Amino acid sequence: QVQLVESGGGLVQPGGSLRLSCAASGTITSVNVMGWYRQAPGKQRELVATATSGGRTNYADSVKGRFTISRDNAKKTVYLQMNSLKPEDTAVYYCNADISVSWRAPRGYWGQGTQVTVSS
Repeated sequence: QVQLVESGGGLVQPGGSLRLSCAASGTITSVNVMGWYRQAPGKQRELVATATSGGRTNYADSVKGRFTISRDNAKKTVYLQMNSLKPEDTAVYYCNADISVSWRAPRGYWGQGTQVTVSS
């Protein structure tokens, strides 16, 4: 019923930039909070950034000043602009969205994940 499709991951050198995108599709009534999480090998999944439909944003301390989250509500799409990337940013990045389907109570959905590797 609902799909979150991510794109934009890849291999980049330290100091470089990448832009991730995540588009929601399906029988969606509304999309509330959208965000990005990441999971590095051997570590727990952690919050990177979130954005409400009203534009309020929240960032992990480790990415503040380097990453920017934004949304296009009409397209049901969230973006993550990642600048000044560091090797420690290497992880699988997952999109998450709080979505209401067919006027039911909202629940969280996850994308399939996209690999980001920062290495020289």
